[in-house]
Amino acid sequence: MSDSRSRLARAAWRTLTTREVYANPWIRLREDIAELPDGRTTLYGVVEVPPAIGVLPFLDERTVVLVGQYRYVARGFYWEMPTGGMKPGETEEAAAQRELTEEAGYEAGRLVKLCSFYSSKSVLDEVAHLYRADDLRPATRAGDDTEFIEVRTFPLDEVLRMVDRSEIVDAMTVVAVLHAARRR
Repeated sequence: MSDSRSRLARAAWRTLTTREVYANPWIRLREDIAELPDGRTTLYGVVEVPPAIGVLPFLDERTVVLVGQYRYVARGFYWEMPTGGMKPGETEEAAAQRELTEEAGYEAGRLVKLCSFYSSKSVLDEVAHLYRADDLRPATRAGDDTEFIEVRTFPLDEVLRMVDRSEIVDAMTVVAVLHAARRR
């Protein structure tokens, strides 16, 4: 990379125009014309979604609860931790408890934040907030009428092997499992 281009690496791009291309209750797709740091312009597509929440529930130090479901876009059944989108005005902790109850049928006595990260910073504006849940107690599973979920416990060591073998491919689950394992 030339020195003049690397000097512009930290310069903000400026949005000149934006237009909505598509929207539904879960996502919005917009198309921007952005001015690059060198003055040229480019077309840029952005997918907007609410912040995401993920919670990795621990029954004890060595046992986690995962949920399995068919994922339409990926065209397969996958094991993952409870995840979902935050609702307007909802705190991260409230969203984590809601997803844990809806998908796994538990409430957490304690939530510990693992991290926040961009799930795909180039085209998607989603920030994912990940938590570990401990001191679990059974809760009534209300569920979402579009979700068909299997709930199962796994030894954390097996979950780590599932990540290593690319059997768990959900980005939020992979990141949370690796963070939780590192903190053991």
